[in-house]
Parts: sequence; structure tokens; C-alpha cells
Amino acid sequence: MKSFSNTYIFVFSTIMVVIVAALLSTAAMVLQPLQERNIKIQKKRNILSSIRIENNAKNAEELYDKYISNSFVINAETEEQESFNAFEIEMGLQMKKSPEQRSLPVFISSLDDGTKKYIVPVHGKGLWGPIYGFVALNDDFITLYGAVFNHDDETPGLGAEIDTDWFGAQFADKKIFNKNMKFISIDLVKGGADPESLNEVDAISGGTLTSDGLEKMLYDCLSSYQTYFKNQMKNNK
Repeated sequence: MKSFSNTYIFVFSTIMVVIVAALLSTAAMVLQPLQERNIKIQKKRNILSSIRIENNAKNAEELYDKYISNSFVINAETEEQESFNAFEIEMGLQMKKSPEQRSLPVFISSLDDGTKKYIVPVHGKGLWGPIYGFVALNDDFITLYGAVFNHDDETPGLGAEIDTDWFGAQFADKKIFNKNMKFISIDLVKGGADPESLNEVDAISGGTLTSDGLEKMLYDCLSSYQTYFKNQMKNNK
């Protein structure tokens, strides 16, 4: 059997590498629009879940168009930034900026009963990676209507529990301002929240660092909106 020369092997290997790289590059280009669409659908699903609208990948876009009646972006002074698209704002990038430089998305939902809910994104750090989600408020801008959270790398059965229905359901009817209209956010209490507390929920059992990260995330993100919330309260009087 004739043996192959080193030159032949080198040329053949180089050609195969080029072909495989070209195929992978083409596949990535073809799949990219689909991946981007899936990300957008998932974001719409999370927004809908924060206002307790059951949805799936097939009906999320239709339901989003039905229930999300408006969206806009404000700055720290609550001025609308008309050149920005609320849906395209990445809250993770905004939270790396100083508070006065942040662009803050607001989504407004009109539900079937005629009530309006105001939805804002939240983003922070868990134990192993980013945690994020959406929080919906009633039109008093004090009381939470719903919340949904997600993560990339939290520990299954522990910190990863933040994306479960039971955990998110705790936030309904909790308040982020006290009776003196001081911003207090939401406290995640280890060992069990006081049932009478207006701003406490149960922390994740065994997920202390994830719970701490989520509590900090809520305070940091929601506090960025507190001027807007207070202005809306005044307008509603």
C-alpha cells in the first residue's frame, strides 16, 4: 500500500478544516435569526407571566400584542427617551452604569378587567451567574401585582428555585413603599417571612447567596424607578 506523504496529509487536513469552518459559519448565520426570534419570544413570555397571563411559545407574540398597550424608556429624571426602544434595552447593561446614566424601560399592560399594570425589568447577580426577570406593579405604584424571575447557572433544587411558580407567586400584593412613602423594596427572609409583613417573602431554602443576590437586585433596580413611581402617584391624586 502506498503511503501518503506528509505534504498530502497536511493539505488534506487543511482543506477539511476550511470546509468544516465554512459549514459551521454558514449554519450559524442561518440559525442566528431563529435564535434571536426565540430570545424575543422568551422575553415576551416573561413579561406576560409577570402579569399572570398564561402563555406558551406559540401564542406569546399574539398575547403580547393584546395585553401590552404601551412601552417607553425614561432616564433617572423620568424624562422619556424617545430615541430608545423599551423592548431592546438590556437591563444588565444599564445596571453597570451609574444611576443617573441609566435608560429604564417601562411596559404598560391593559388587562381584561380594565386595570393597568406597569412592568419593569430587573437584573442582578446570583451565586453562579446573572439573575433577571420582570416585576409588575398595580397603578398605585406601591403594590406588586406579579413577578417572574430566571437565571442562567443557579444550582438545581436550590437557587434555581427562583424560576418556579411558587416562588414568584409570593410577591403578589407585597409593597415596595411603607406607610410613610419611603422606598423599602422587598426583603427575602431566611427561615420564613412574617405573614403579616407587607414587604417580606420567603427566601430560597438552601439558596442563601441566590436569595441575597435577588434581594439586592430588586432594591437596586426598583430604586432606580422610585422617582418615576412617586411622580405617577402624585399624578393619580
